[in-house]
Amino acid sequence: MPKTSFTREEIQSFAQLSPFELKDKFIQIATAVQADEPGQKDTTARAMLNAGRGNPNWIATGPREAFYALGYFALDESRRVWTADNLGGMPEKKDIGARFDSWARRHPELPGVELLEKCVNYAVDRFGFDRDGFVHEMTDAITGDNYPVPDRMLVHIEQVVRGYVADEMFDKNPPAGGYSLFATEGGTAAMCYIFDSLMKNGILHKGDRIALMTPVFTPYIEIPELDTFEFDVVNVQASNFAETGVREWRYPTEEIAKLADPSVKMVCLVNPSNPPSLALSDRVANQIKDIVATSNPNLLIVTDDVYGTFVPGFRSIAAELPRNTLLVYSYSKHYGCTGWRLGVIGLHDDNVIDEMIANFPAEQKDRLAKRYGTLSLHPEEIRFIDRLVADSRSVALNHTAGLSLPQQVMMGLFSLFDMQEEGQAYKEKIRQIVHRRLDLLLEGAQMKISDDDKRAGYYIELDLLAEAERVHGKDFADFLEKNYEPVDALFRLAEQTSVVLLNGGGFDGPQWSVRVSLANLDDLDYLKIGHHLRAIFEQYAEEWHQTKA
Repeated sequence: MPKTSFTREEIQSFAQLSPFELKDKFIQIATAVQADEPGQKDTTARAMLNAGRGNPNWIATGPREAFYALGYFALDESRRVWTADNLGGMPEKKDIGARFDSWARRHPELPGVELLEKCVNYAVDRFGFDRDGFVHEMTDAITGDNYPVPDRMLVHIEQVVRGYVADEMFDKNPPAGGYSLFATEGGTAAMCYIFDSLMKNGILHKGDRIALMTPVFTPYIEIPELDTFEFDVVNVQASNFAETGVREWRYPTEEIAKLADPSVKMVCLVNPSNPPSLALSDRVANQIKDIVATSNPNLLIVTDDVYGTFVPGFRSIAAELPRNTLLVYSYSKHYGCTGWRLGVIGLHDDNVIDEMIANFPAEQKDRLAKRYGTLSLHPEEIRFIDRLVADSRSVALNHTAGLSLPQQVMMGLFSLFDMQEEGQAYKEKIRQIVHRRLDLLLEGAQMKISDDDKRAGYYIELDLLAEAERVHGKDFADFLEKNYEPVDALFRLAEQTSVVLLNGGGFDGPQWSVRVSLANLDDLDYLKIGHHLRAIFEQYAEEWHQTKA
């Protein structure tokens, strides 16, 4: 079997790239090989299987239909106020709830109307909304004819999304007290805003010590290294094994104990993890709770829970440690809406950040009063969640801050859809999809993973070196380490099979691990990827046997 045409030195140089940039190199390799295949006039003969990016290949259709139906109602309301060619007015609030009900009865044939009615009725019943107030907010927002007011999030939609967070992130048992949300342009914007505002407000300083629970989504590794932050990073590594050659991807007690050091100001985690795709265990959550209660009471926790809906009974650490935790959630993966850019930051109204700001020395308070002084006569009373909003627009443009209103409507309808029977059935379907694909991948690869009832299964991280030891013993694993670069297998996959995966080392996981997204290809493609991965693995075994001959 042929090896890769790239030299070890070339592979070493490419391995320094971010895994998402390295992915582009693999795509170039796979595409070039397709084009160069003898006798082929196009690049379609051997389809490239790109399991490198986690953009799902499903979408939630029902809430989108409801969104479009609401758009038609909003246009009718606009024309009711002011009618001319291509010209309408702003929807009127008075009696709009009754007009909506009448409009829905007249248009039963319109896709999405029935679900839209159910969502409106449910929201009014569950949250006690005034019907005119809620329908008008949604109708006016979908037209996008006003700036976001309040800028952090619309009043009714914030309550709806708070209900969704309570259901899906807190397992229907939210922490007591108030909980405020800031709608953002996806989870990535939320990350940027949080890091920026923590620095601007003096909660974190350049060079501070923070912890990352690894493996972790690469930007959490790369952002702290920027010259803006230059954080001293402590890795809390998921290094437990279930058995020889089978990683458990769980955190040893001694690793979590690193968070007890008061010099660790913040810990960032993705929960369920990316790439291992496992929700935090109760043991680890309880250990972190104990650390906060005893050794490090001001430990700030940033938890990115985008994959939480893929784990039955998921409960975010934000529910267990609400005073210490900034919650980041994105709708992108569950609803197949990465292009919508829908995210949210959640922070309990009683939190250590506001407490720390209130206890700052006078000089630091004066600096912040000057920064936010144009927003309020009492800038010291501005909560951190609202400082996030202001900082997102460099304070001076706070009056135009906020997520676009049609985006907020879509977020609200996704949330209300989840609260219906149809939404719960949809959730179960997408869970089944990723687990079916995982089974097919493992069948093709003939690899073993640990059993875990907290597995989201959106990704899987496979440690090829551990698999080498499991199947052929430590001598084979040592042979691989000595003779090949850890990403050599990914170059072979791209060049020989047009399969694109990401290197787990780029997520601060084991260097010989690979990340497979189980979200973005057809089911049987994962069986093929598994077969290709096993074939590459057997190439190495054959080369090893040749050295012993």
